[in-house]
Amino acid sequence: MIAKSRFFKRVRQLWHAADLVSVAQRRERRMRLLASCVMLVLGVIWAVIFALRGFWAIVAMDAVLIVSGLTVLMLTVRNKARSANLILFSVLIVIIAGTAIVLDVPNAAAPRATHLYLLPLTLAALMAFRDEGPWLRYGIALLCLLTFTCLASSNWAPVLGYSLPDEVRTPGSWGQAGAAMAMFFALLHVLQTDAAERSVLERELQAALREQQFELHYQPQLNVAGRVIGAEVLIRWRHPQRGLLPPGEFIDHAERSGLIIPIGKWVLEQACAQLRTWADDPARCDLCLAVNISQKQFRQASFVPEVLEMLRRYGMDARRLELELTETVLVQDLEDLTQKMSVLVQHGVSFSLDDFGTGFSSLSHLKRLPLGKLKIDRSFICDLLTDASSEAIVRSVIALGQSMGLTVIAEGVETEAQKDFLLRHGCAQFQGYLLSKPLPLDAFLDFTQAITERESRAGSGMS
Repeated sequence: MIAKSRFFKRVRQLWHAADLVSVAQRRERRMRLLASCVMLVLGVIWAVIFALRGFWAIVAMDAVLIVSGLTVLMLTVRNKARSANLILFSVLIVIIAGTAIVLDVPNAAAPRATHLYLLPLTLAALMAFRDEGPWLRYGIALLCLLTFTCLASSNWAPVLGYSLPDEVRTPGSWGQAGAAMAMFFALLHVLQTDAAERSVLERELQAALREQQFELHYQPQLNVAGRVIGAEVLIRWRHPQRGLLPPGEFIDHAERSGLIIPIGKWVLEQACAQLRTWADDPARCDLCLAVNISQKQFRQASFVPEVLEMLRRYGMDARRLELELTETVLVQDLEDLTQKMSVLVQHGVSFSLDDFGTGFSSLSHLKRLPLGKLKIDRSFICDLLTDASSEAIVRSVIALGQSMGLTVIAEGVETEAQKDFLLRHGCAQFQGYLLSKPLPLDAFLDFTQAITERESRAGSGMS
């Protein structure tokens, strides 16, 4: 009973989750929860009805529907969205089409109604596969519409004599049509509700920019000697009602809405201003700041002139500014990318490739780009000591960086064993919770001061 209660509590949490991380993900999750529940309810209802009438072949089909609904629900609870979606749509399309052409052949007494489920299924496909390739997202939706059109326009049946009796189909057509339209309405409601929430979120992000609700946290980066060499700049949103929000709660929407461009410009400007402040402090003038640059921001024609203007205005040492690009940027116009990077490198700015190993960059790309650093993705560091593939990838990245004259930094370092492995294999820099979590500015300065004092005491002890 306890496990059952926890399961239903988890389902309620998934439906009502107010996460800002991705409105589209929440919308798709709600669609899947709704569809799996409908599969369970209709499967049980029709299984009981046809079992009482002795139609055991149809009961077996309803059992498949029930098992599929449970499977989709369990995969949704476990956050395995893609597998749940593929099972959901493949099973439903086959069952709906098969039922419509074999058991639900229309006549003068009872029209066909099973095919009406293909309309909400089309809408659901556009939600579920929105992040997939066009062939999958639009292919499944078009398949549903094409099947609906064929079934609605034809009385064709591959085999005759298996259609359900009219006394079953006549009331059943009303029930099927009502259930299909209820699903269609529910999905439209989910779309409308989340569209309104997305609009609210966009207005809140615009207000956050105007009212300066964003703030920067700094995650220290240390070298092999344990000295702080700089930090990665990470944005936080001091939301008036929700409190301090990490970037995962709003960056996805900022990317889709285009607000990532002014937000990214604000982050870059704040980093330059901070480097200017540290330039006059002998204890911190050597610190570097790494700033993540989004694909949309970097592709702007005004990006390079804006960065150069910031460098001129703040008069800070451009060598202290590091711009982090992800591998997704490399699949764009490589010529434009190389040209922009080269201009900034000539003015002293350095570049690092973030989350290396998770994308599709090739060695030919790396050879052409004026990179200074490779950053090993945290997913490989997490499994470093338990997964042979992750270990091999990490060792290869370190060796690749060394052979190309690039500095290699590992992010997501959380244990001493991970750090020891990285040290043994030549990794030069480290970042992660083992060393420090992202810190507000004052706490970061205290952290660097503590490291400096510790080094001074160690030096005094040796002398």
